[in-house]
Amino acid sequence: MTTVLARNWWTIAVRGVLAIVLGVIAFANPAAAVAAFVFLFGVYAIIDGVLSIIGGVRAAEHHERWWTFVLEGLVDILAGIIAFGAPAAAAFALIFVVAFWAVITGVLELLAAVRLRREIEGEWVLVVNGIVSLAFGGILLLRPAAGLLVVVWWIGAYAIVFGTLLLALAFKLRARHHRGVVGSPQAK
Repeated sequence: MTTVLARNWWTIAVRGVLAIVLGVIAFANPAAAVAAFVFLFGVYAIIDGVLSIIGGVRAAEHHERWWTFVLEGLVDILAGIIAFGAPAAAAFALIFVVAFWAVITGVLELLAAVRLRREIEGEWVLVVNGIVSLAFGGILLLRPAAGLLVVVWWIGAYAIVFGTLLLALAFKLRARHHRGVVGSPQAK
């Protein structure tokens, strides 16, 4: 599994960059972000889902564990479709969509981290991502009426933390991939 992840480290890096961009936009112009956030979240969730599925499919091709990545990708795509399908109602419903998405993503990331703990160092990054996702989803479920503007800021902060942690994981995997390529018999 780590070989496939290391070889495809860039998909995790792209997910991280997209999350950080989403977070920065939420803070830079929060009033406009409230109106545009449904669209931005939908785009992000679908792209994140596709990239996660790519990772899962590539893992399956190598007969490695794949289902958590594919399931996470399907949940992400479903969240994006819901955001596009009902944009007016989604302004309020987005709070719950994002909350459940974050909780499910957190659980799946924790499951993936448990499976990776024997294969790579630094699985703690995925554990922290899972915990942050669960905490963020729980806060949204407990305080949905806190105000959409505040929720946009929370989502922005979550996206920046999530993206930063994904980038950390991506670069760990990239380093592992480069060590594997340099040290492989084919490289000599």
